[in-house]
Amino acid sequence: MTDRRRADALAWSIMWISLVILTISLLMANIKVPYAVESPGPVRDTLASIGEGEDAAKIITVDEKTYPTTGHLYFTTVSVQGSPDEHITLWEWLLGTLDSESDVVPEEQVFGTGYTEKQVKELNAAQMQGSQKNAVAAALRSMGKDVPQDNVVASIAEDYPAAKVLELKDEIRKVDGEPVTTVADVIAAISDRTPGEGVELTIERDGREQDVQVGTKDLGGGRAGIGVGIDALYDFPIEVEIDAGNVGGPSAGMMFALAIYDVLTPGALTSGTSIAGTGTIDDAGAVGPIGGIEQKMIGAQEGGAAYFLAPRANCSEVSGNVPSGLTVLEVATLDDAVGAVEAAAKGDVSAVPSCGTR
Repeated sequence: MTDRRRADALAWSIMWISLVILTISLLMANIKVPYAVESPGPVRDTLASIGEGEDAAKIITVDEKTYPTTGHLYFTTVSVQGSPDEHITLWEWLLGTLDSESDVVPEEQVFGTGYTEKQVKELNAAQMQGSQKNAVAAALRSMGKDVPQDNVVASIAEDYPAAKVLELKDEIRKVDGEPVTTVADVIAAISDRTPGEGVELTIERDGREQDVQVGTKDLGGGRAGIGVGIDALYDFPIEVEIDAGNVGGPSAGMMFALAIYDVLTPGALTSGTSIAGTGTIDDAGAVGPIGGIEQKMIGAQEGGAAYFLAPRANCSEVSGNVPSGLTVLEVATLDDAVGAVEAAAKGDVSAVPSCGTR
């Protein structure tokens, strides 16, 4: 073969390879897949402000005497690519798979099943509002303040026993004759039985107290439930406002509670230390699991945090995935979290459990 023929053959090979690559790239850029990419998001200091200059607004505002704070109490976020209405492309799926800091997961794992993007945003906003109220209640109660509340039926599932007995706005006062103070009390009292067994509720409806019998059903994993969503209507002794910007979901609840506790108690809780964390919080101060904890730990480390507070229920995901230079501390309640921050502030966390060590 002459040099000219070799050159022509090479040129044709390059052209065909380029055409194949271009075709594959175009297909990957246009084929959509039902997955989402979770990546580390920014951290936000609950003790600081959002925005700059005249537009700056404190994340936590209290109408009571507050005390100076130092250091940082960061809540962590996850950046999500994709939505129920707009699937990611095959190309984005590949890039997310190759990125060591990202996770590619089925859409329903992030957004649930049957929701539109608008509904997901509304749900996240509602969860954020609920977490903020729970955070205020838990923080004030941890300081010994009385926070009365009414536990009111806010939603009823059609295919569960409560649909035949309860009505929206019913206030649940007792379960099996025992007074219940928090939503957590109601849930614990109902779930502490075999699915299918009945439960007696004392409710107030239209100003009149009455006893009703409700059946239970398996909520999954053998846990009994009646099929209602319950809202806590608080009577706060102190007005606290929380502005988290455009962040939604319930996972910042614990960090909000820590910040409220910090500004309302003498002395800086962190003593200048940078601490990040995540976890839901209920009205009894229990810290619950969240999603995307691997990405949140990476975001915390990249944001400059030295310590990270992780819910005990997330320990299986934490183990083996802790970024270099970040110390993870395990918590199950707000009291645990306060103790962990105090230990980190002193530079000695040897007595604080870490995931896998108790």
